[in-house]
Amino acid sequence: MSTNVIEIKHLTKSYQKLKAVDDLSFNVYEGEILGLLGPNGSGKSTTMNCILSLLNFDAGSIKIFGKEMSADAYDIKRQIGVVFQDVAVFDELSVYDNIDYFCGLYIKDKRERKQCIDDAIELVGLQEYRKFLPKQLSGGLLRRLNIACGIAHRPKLVFLDEPTVAVDPQSRNHILVGIETLRKRGATIIYTTHYMEEVEILCDRVIILDKGKLLAEGTCDELKTLVQIEEKVSVEIPKLDSSQLEEIAAFENAGDVSYHHQELTVVYRKGSQNLNELINYFNRKQISYNRIYSQRPTLNDVFLELTGKELRD
Repeated sequence: MSTNVIEIKHLTKSYQKLKAVDDLSFNVYEGEILGLLGPNGSGKSTTMNCILSLLNFDAGSIKIFGKEMSADAYDIKRQIGVVFQDVAVFDELSVYDNIDYFCGLYIKDKRERKQCIDDAIELVGLQEYRKFLPKQLSGGLLRRLNIACGIAHRPKLVFLDEPTVAVDPQSRNHILVGIETLRKRGATIIYTTHYMEEVEILCDRVIILDKGKLLAEGTCDELKTLVQIEEKVSVEIPKLDSSQLEEIAAFENAGDVSYHHQELTVVYRKGSQNLNELINYFNRKQISYNRIYSQRPTLNDVFLELTGKELRD
């Protein structure tokens, strides 16, 4: 059995009549990257803030490294790194001095701190920008600086809250590689994001929350078995009328069928010859189509199936 880094039991937090976290229990194990997922208002942020003792909670218990977490548990807090979604750096300090400031909150020895800062700069790929001010950095570089400030003191437990929001593909890739490097160096990571493909790439295990409750927990492959989706077929079709759409929806194994922006999507609940059936239908009806592809259920499918497809605030 892996060692528990975080142990949460029956955590409950309310804001007046709203129960933001409702009897939540889960563990985070040493050396893993845990994806903490949920739609807006699901309780993710409240859960994280309770874990970090930034919020008081109504009931339950939180242990980190086997000890009860509290606002004055400084021995625990110095082993934690936090990178919030909103970038929080000093505009008047250079890249190097920003990292030095945050690292200096935990490491006083100058020689040790310098090595930590150099390692963090290398990890996020800011070697060429050490003397730059934040206003001189692109959005992607600024996010990488934000990460360096949060992890320079070599924490054993790292919280990353949507670290790749609104960054270019190059920065995003660099951030994901850096996160994997952090884990290889021994860190345990809590990762929140709305990009499901990142979770499938990075996370060893996933927890999905909604309305403060734990909806599902497991590996990506384990979660995919929870949804009644065998196959999803997408087809680029210049024109498809409503009667044809109804005929496709009447296929024996078809579930959800939709046609938007010249793309037909058919979700099959079961069956093994579904793609052939669809192609044969197009040929009989002399319906022209372009690209057609089939895929197994994704984590995004699981997420929408469990939490619903309606828009959230």
